[in-house]
Amino acid sequence: MATTFSNLVYHIVFSTKNRLPLIGPAERNSLYEYIGGIVRAERGALLEIGGMPDHIHLLVRFKPDFPVPAAVRTIKANSSRWWNERRGHNGRFEWQAGYGVFSVSESQVPKVQRYIQTQEEHHSRVSFREELIELLKRHGIPFEERFLLG
Repeated sequence: MATTFSNLVYHIVFSTKNRLPLIGPAERNSLYEYIGGIVRAERGALLEIGGMPDHIHLLVRFKPDFPVPAAVRTIKANSSRWWNERRGHNGRFEWQAGYGVFSVSESQVPKVQRYIQTQEEHHSRVSFREELIELLKRHGIPFEERFLLG
């Protein structure tokens, strides 16, 4: 076959360093727009973005030649640099070192989009730690609870 066909969709989750609630309503839209630009610059598509003051969820589609670790590193490095270069922010903004990434079937994209869009409602019932544990279990990813933050 001369052509490569792919549809690689990922649900990526990462938090602010030390899970500090730094992403307020005033900054949220600008940050999300900037991250969308980063994804597009890497020839990807941002299908959904949302989160809470201490973490974000991305639903992205990337070409098969752009590995996920490189994508996450680029998104986190460029968005934190952009945040720190903006005037009016005190202190240093950083993302937590780790992240969660989960593959998503095309048939599940609308469900994951709704999940990301309703983060505030979701977190009125479920903590970030509980959410992360559920995602890890649902995707069959082994973990030790003592190494989870939050």
